[in-house]
Amino acid sequence: MKVYEIKAVGDYLKLRNQEVLHPLVGVVNFQDVDEDGKTIKDFNALRFNCYAIFLKDATGCKLKYGGKPYDYDEGTLVFVGPDQLVELSYDDPNYRPKGYALLFHPDLFLGTELGRKIHHYNYFSYSLFEALHLSAKERKVIVSLLDKIQFELDQTIDKHTKKLITANIELLLDYCVRFYDRQFLTREKENNSFLENFDVLLKEYFTSDRPQKYGTPSVAYFADQLHLSSNYFGDLIKKETGHSAQEYIQNKLIEEAKERVFDPTKTVSEIAHELGFKYPQHFTRLFKQRVGHSPSEFRSLN
Repeated sequence: MKVYEIKAVGDYLKLRNQEVLHPLVGVVNFQDVDEDGKTIKDFNALRFNCYAIFLKDATGCKLKYGGKPYDYDEGTLVFVGPDQLVELSYDDPNYRPKGYALLFHPDLFLGTELGRKIHHYNYFSYSLFEALHLSAKERKVIVSLLDKIQFELDQTIDKHTKKLITANIELLLDYCVRFYDRQFLTREKENNSFLENFDVLLKEYFTSDRPQKYGTPSVAYFADQLHLSSNYFGDLIKKETGHSAQEYIQNKLIEEAKERVFDPTKTVSEIAHELGFKYPQHFTRLFKQRVGHSPSEFRSLN
């Protein structure tokens, strides 16, 4: 595999034959891209050392994540975080990209409010197939903010540049949080199906020998089983149930524990082992936190 390493924002801009106006941030309007010489098509994959957001307005270029190819409709936002590898393939050898790209390096917002909250934008670690599909109105909002960032890049850098650019990036990211919330709501039927499957998988986990093999059930395990990224899975469960995925799992674990505590032939230690706890005291502590009584007390009270 031939990988192009994007160690700085300028590396991607140069690959697209675009002028580097700022070392830490850049906007590409693919309408202005004239690819000649060495192009992105000379590589099978890109590895990013910065944040990248792609507004894709053309089909024909598939991005691959985890060995699976994904294509997108017009007006799709794809988010890539630092250290992510994105594979590329083309249906049309004459494919030309349409849309925009925004790239920014983590050093851009050191010491800013955005720097303190950037890790809360979970969608930078979503899988590619969990992309954000924009409505026409939402797309206009995103493009208007990209235009404002480009306007600042076209000015001479002064003491206001960093503040105005980071403020517009932060606003764009906050709008994407809103748009993802809308997407979760409009896919309610599909999300309910995921939740039902999650419940089935949880029940199967507890009735198998997996707890003894792998320990108490984890968010990562079920996200993988449902072919979702951990962050997307966690956000989906939060939107659908009001609980974090970890809280939801623990609630189901406690429900299962309550049933088993009523079996007088099993000790608390045996039940803890069956549920995947390495140490019985950890099970007792969690049970008491959630139920208000230790497993032994709960057994005697009932």
